[in-house]
Amino acid sequence: MMRVSFDDLYAALRKAMLHLGLSEERAALSARLFAETTRDGVYTHGLNRFPRFAAMVRNGSINVHAEPTLTTTFGAIERWDGHRGIGNLNAYAAMQRTITLAKEHGVAALALANTNHWMRGGTYGWLAAETGLFALCWSNTLPNLPAWGTAVPTVGNNPLVIAVPRPEGHIVLDMAMSQFSYGTLAAYSKRNAPLPVPGGFDEKGNLTTDAAAIEATQRALPIGYWKGSGLSLVLDMVGAMLSGGLATYQLGLDPLREAGQSQVFLAIDPANLAPAGELTGIADGIIDHLHGTTPLNADKPLRYPGEQTLQLREENMRLGVPVDADIWNEFNSKYQ
Repeated sequence: MMRVSFDDLYAALRKAMLHLGLSEERAALSARLFAETTRDGVYTHGLNRFPRFAAMVRNGSINVHAEPTLTTTFGAIERWDGHRGIGNLNAYAAMQRTITLAKEHGVAALALANTNHWMRGGTYGWLAAETGLFALCWSNTLPNLPAWGTAVPTVGNNPLVIAVPRPEGHIVLDMAMSQFSYGTLAAYSKRNAPLPVPGGFDEKGNLTTDAAAIEATQRALPIGYWKGSGLSLVLDMVGAMLSGGLATYQLGLDPLREAGQSQVFLAIDPANLAPAGELTGIADGIIDHLHGTTPLNADKPLRYPGEQTLQLREENMRLGVPVDADIWNEFNSKYQ
């Protein structure tokens, strides 16, 4: 790994976006979302993900000119069509619209069909929390996770995001339905490092910490075994039904043509429920109790979801953003 300044990373990504045909404004926003994802330590869905994103633009799976449009509305519930546009721009627009509706109605939901990979799902939770709103959002994916009881990829590792606003540091849970995302498996595999806990099955059907073996079998482990498998199924079902879009089984198996995803964005404005100080006090009490619990390892204190993100964000802005040297050099040879 090497470090580059956030400004240099953003500028390089923006130039690459323009090279792929995005307009100036859209290139700037998409590049910023990619750069912020890398800055916050989600390396698998930032710069490292760009080569796959670019390949999908070139093969026509992503339409860089398409923008989401409203198709159906009923009060604070809306259905939108993403027209297979850029995933992080579609999701950003969807969350912004959900925030606007929630501030008007108190609670709002937007279902987005026919879109593409949103990259870091947590982005949209942070976006809501920074405006003082609670958020819940998720996306389906191509079949990349065996349902419990089969070795065949049947459901998606459909990422789920839950955000809680808090002045001293927002709580943002961003998790896939597999124990490790495939991006994380690839990162461990490249380093030839074992996973911290078993993440799937090898060719003999044994649980393993060998990321390369899991990639080979495509048998990632659902979180909570059958519980994660069931949660994946219902997230897919609700997303496809509310958006009127595709379900996981209809998305095909080629990662370079994973287009047409269904996503849901929910937001709640607590402003009229209780004074802000009361809500903050509840959150602080829960976190104080967590931090006050004796850890198994004194060198690894307990953290709430999103706490490490804030620490990495500060560190990476100060010292430079870590990037994979091979990916960074190849990226610059193509786009700079």
